[in-house]
Amino acid sequence: MKRWLWEDARYPDFPYKADILINVIDNTSQKIGQLSSLISILDNAKESTIAIDTVTEEIIANNAIEGEHLNYESVRSSVRKRLDANFDLGKDSSTHHTDALTSLLLDSTSNHEPLSIERLHKWHAALFNGGYSSHLHKIAVGEFRNYDDMEVVSGVYGKEKVHYRALPAKRIKEDINKLLDYINNSRENVYIKSAKAHLWFVSIHPYDDGNGRIARVIADYILSKELSLSSKYFSISSAIQLDKKGYYNTLEHSQNLFYNKEYDFTEWIMWHIQILATSIDMGLKKVDIVVQRAKFWNRVDSEELNSRQIKVLNKLLEYPKGEFAGGLSTKKYMSMTKTSKPTAVRDIQKLVSLKYLKQIEGTAGRNVKYTLVFE
Repeated sequence: MKRWLWEDARYPDFPYKADILINVIDNTSQKIGQLSSLISILDNAKESTIAIDTVTEEIIANNAIEGEHLNYESVRSSVRKRLDANFDLGKDSSTHHTDALTSLLLDSTSNHEPLSIERLHKWHAALFNGGYSSHLHKIAVGEFRNYDDMEVVSGVYGKEKVHYRALPAKRIKEDINKLLDYINNSRENVYIKSAKAHLWFVSIHPYDDGNGRIARVIADYILSKELSLSSKYFSISSAIQLDKKGYYNTLEHSQNLFYNKEYDFTEWIMWHIQILATSIDMGLKKVDIVVQRAKFWNRVDSEELNSRQIKVLNKLLEYPKGEFAGGLSTKKYMSMTKTSKPTAVRDIQKLVSLKYLKQIEGTAGRNVKYTLVFE
């Protein structure tokens, strides 16, 4: 019995029902247009801030999906070295690993040259520049696997569940070349193309490890190239991280012919485009936060404030419209600033008198909460 999609005679064709996808494609395209329009009117400093935040989040999320948890400050330092002309090298906390991951992502989103096997190998080497996986398994870096028993499994030892078995090693190079030809030359709709290439690469599973990460990088590469994006303003991996269960379930239902009896990939493409739309919504919120932060500080006389007050205001400005969970309380102010209650009360009262904070309606006494004033 044929079980895996590559065993079907129609592979590597990935048929889908185009009419079902029309609305989600139109919706996502409109969101991309909206985000691009907003970015285009920002000054260079704000645009750079958004790009730095997004690239940092994408690198962290892309690895977190696979269980590798990176240090935020190390990744951000690596990104700022590449994107921030004002970065202070004296405060650099990057590592060789985070530098390599940053180079990988920036190459995939900024270098629109055709994709090749050599470039895939370089991306793989960037993921595992030490030669070992995050679980300390030796990795064949920058080369395709030469064995057949490549399986995606879960569960405890002795009770593993096989979710997918990759195609034989002898077919890898031929399939990769077909995929690269599709990526470089197909004129299929960019959103469908990104989804299909993601699924195709992870189905080939050509490397010892890192296949999911590179598949997501390929999806990014296609979108950046064909939408002519000058930088990265949305993080697909961050959106996938929010629905990791849905990601793996949809992959399994597409790759396993027990579930995908009709050999139809509409479900996967629909999910992929919807997760892209989610990532764009997240990008739009990020733009909103950057703009509102700038507008807020434009009307604030920072010389009237102490360092504690500035720190708390900046923290509140990390949320859309200052939507800090539950509002700002005296207790939260104390926790953020490591100060006493009397000092916290005085600081907050001054911020209220200056009309930078206001009391939230319906709160009073011990339960009084505050929020930012934007107008």
